[in-house]
Order: sequence, then C-alpha cells, then structure tokens
Amino acid sequence: MKMNILGLPIKESQLIVNELNVLLSNFQVYYQNLRGIHWNIKGKRFFDLHIKFEELYNDSQLKIDMIAERVLTLGGTPLHTFEEYINNNQLIVGKNISNDEKAIHLIVDSLSHLLKIEREILNKTGEINDEGTNAMMSDFISEQEKTIWMMQAWLEE
Repeated sequence: MKMNILGLPIKESQLIVNELNVLLSNFQVYYQNLRGIHWNIKGKRFFDLHIKFEELYNDSQLKIDMIAERVLTLGGTPLHTFEEYINNNQLIVGKNISNDEKAIHLIVDSLSHLLKIEREILNKTGEINDEGTNAMMSDFISEQEKTIWMMQAWLEE
C-alpha cells in the first residue's frame, strides 16, 4: 500500500479529499444561506437573530477555510467555484427568507445534513487513522449538535 508524506494511504486519502470537497461545497451554500437570512430577517426578533446569524456565518466561514486547508494538507485541491458548489450541494437553498421560524428551520435542516456528510467522513477517516481530519469532523459534529439543540429549543416557545 502506497503511503503519502503524512503516513496515510494515498488512494483512501484521495477519497477523503473528494468527500471533504463535497462538505466544502455544502458549507459554502450553508454560509450563503446564513448571509441571506442575516440580511433579510424581519420582525420583533430582528436584533437578536441578526446578531446570531452573523455569529453563525462567521463561524461557517472559518470552517470553510479549515476544510479547504485540510484538502490541501491531504494533497488535494479545494473546490472554489460556484458551479462546483452547486453541483455538489445537497442542502436546501434558502431564498428570500425573512420569517424567523423559517430561517431557524433552514439552519436546523442544513446542519442536520452537514452532520450526515461529516459522520460519513468521520467513519472513513477512522478506518485509515487520519486523525487530523477525524478530529476536525469530531469538533464540527459536537458544535453543530449543540447549535441544533439550541435552535430546536428556540422553536419550542
């Protein structure tokens, strides 16, 4: 079995790169959804939600960079065009959402789907002892699970 400079199998690492690029694409759509609801939110909860959505899109922007850098670390090339993002997207695209509950549902749905992709990556990276990618996915998963819990608590008022 051929190994790369990181001590990981080359063939399997390329498969992880492909999966990370799918995650990167979906995160870019999630990020843009967050920007849209941040800009368009209306109503009596505007001030609280406007700030929260900004917090979430700033966090997702950091994660996007981390994913792209991990792709590079594994010897791949991160996707970087809107065409590639749309072709790999599995999330609902939120358009002109100004209602608070619809916005929160969009976030929960998006995060739930991102979790599925991340868990698939986590399983594959565990099989080849790719601790770098594995740790990143574990961190993303625990943060996103907490965000989903908080969003669902907000919806239960």
